[in-house]
Amino acid sequence: MENKRRQSANLAELKDDENASYSVIEYSHLTSLDISHVHEDYVVQFLLETKTYLPRLTELKVNYDHLEIVTMNFTRDATRLNCSKVKQLIVINPKLYSKEFYQYFPSFVNSIQC
Repeated sequence: MENKRRQSANLAELKDDENASYSVIEYSHLTSLDISHVHEDYVVQFLLETKTYLPRLTELKVNYDHLEIVTMNFTRDATRLNCSKVKQLIVINPKLYSKEFYQYFPSFVNSIQC
């Protein structure tokens, strides 16, 4: 997926951990997701569990800066569920990983840094 333009939806509503307006979209068979070249809004859309449920996601390719912001420095409970089963994380623009990072990705086996 590549789209670096902001979604037209209300920004405050998109980033809100609650989801009163819409149903949660479930991608029950999705195992690999590349959101490395998208606007931060799409990272929120896919990782926030009140927007999207990814029960089988095991490979994630994402820009580190977006991941850090969307997960609130790897402390946001509302994005933890969709990240919890990721075993391969492909990171664009990596940084030094914190203790919270490793706690956030408990199944983390290896990463590829680009």
